Amino acid sequence: MSIYVDEMQVCIQSAKWPYTRACHLVADSVEELKEFATRLGLHPSWFQNKPELPHFDLTTRMRKKAVRMGAIELSNKKFLKLMRKYRTRTTSGQFDVECRNTTH
Repeated sequence: MSIYVDEMQVCIQSAKWPYTRACHLVADSVEELKEFATRLGLHPSWFQNKPELPHFDLTTRMRKKAVRMGAIELSNKKFLKLMRKYRTRTTSGQFDVECRNTTH
């Protein structure tokens, strides 16, 4: 089981998201994602149960903290590959990914 973060991206600010940059926190399973997010200090209501890929958005500071806690950094290319793999998940509920220990 692994936790992943993609590269920081410029994003549109809103009342709910006052930051100019963000990335995604994803995992091999929703359960693992939520457990890691709790340890990271994220509020459960921030979980985004998107059909294309369940995730949490992270600020630059929280991304750095996630990496220190063991999250694997992915390039945008590897992250897109992960999203494709998510769409064809195995019956065990885990992702079948080949991008472990990859940095950008």
